[in-house]
Amino acid sequence: MAQYRSRLAGTGSYLPEKRLSNDDLAKLVETNDQWIVERTGIRSRHIAAEGEFTSDLALKASRAALESAGLTAKDIDMILVATVSPDQPMPNTACVLQHKLGARDCMAVDISAACTGFVYGLSIADQFIRSGTYKNILVVGAEVLHRYVSYRDRETCILFGDAAGAAIVTRAQEDEDSKIYSVHLHADGSISDLFVLPAGGSAIPFNQRVLDEDLQYVRMKGREIFKHAVRTMSQCCDEALKSNGMGPEEVAWIIPHQANLRIIEAVAKHFGIPMDKVVVEIEDMGNTSAATVIVALDRAIRDGRVKRGQNLLLTAFGAGITSGSILMRY
Repeated sequence: MAQYRSRLAGTGSYLPEKRLSNDDLAKLVETNDQWIVERTGIRSRHIAAEGEFTSDLALKASRAALESAGLTAKDIDMILVATVSPDQPMPNTACVLQHKLGARDCMAVDISAACTGFVYGLSIADQFIRSGTYKNILVVGAEVLHRYVSYRDRETCILFGDAAGAAIVTRAQEDEDSKIYSVHLHADGSISDLFVLPAGGSAIPFNQRVLDEDLQYVRMKGREIFKHAVRTMSQCCDEALKSNGMGPEEVAWIIPHQANLRIIEAVAKHFGIPMDKVVVEIEDMGNTSAATVIVALDRAIRDGRVKRGQNLLLTAFGAGITSGSILMRY
């Protein structure tokens, strides 16, 4: 079977207009701006408006990505939406996005890998491109997480915001040197209890107990999450570099999951990479789960930091516990 190469033909992102600052949060829970910034690096996060859903954010990011790629929705062969905050359990958000986008009849499916979702999605798209099955694939990371956060829980409400990012993955032409060198994906279900959304599934369907015990909101064990995030993202990046015989100096940019500035700094320190080679966008958007990596990448492309021909290392960590990295030439 013929083997092709994948390239990112275009990217796009969207963050809702409404902002929730640290000072706003201080009115809801016992905290303050200095405390949040020192522990997370976050100053504000974007919040979806009333009646604005995950598919709506995904739609705006997808339109921007299509425009960037010079394609239309009719050109798309496959839609992958990475999210843990779908519009509803079914139909999947990818099908809703397909309709809103005006895309043709094509494969459309959601991926649930939490904050690693976009990295998982991009790796799946790469395989369909490599095999020759499809030519143009839309990969989206989109979340409306603030509706899954209790603003009585200081540990979680300071972290999460809403956003969407999208990438068009296409078949590279002979004269294009863009490529995905390798992908490295992992999961460790033995520690899946570190970050959970208890209710809404078959284990705990919605009932009065859910509301009484706030089981509809995310729960996390912050210290353990921090430790495993640094370890697994560092391991995934090590794996990517070693499998391709590269050193950190050959990577122009690391684009990590934007969960916590201290986690990002710890991963960079592990490789001895200066922070000016790390794309950091967490300050004004917070943790947007599956959207963070692609939103950060899109911003860096649009402001000129990321350029064609550069080697990029994408890495993420999320509930599951999932983790992964992708080494690519943009």
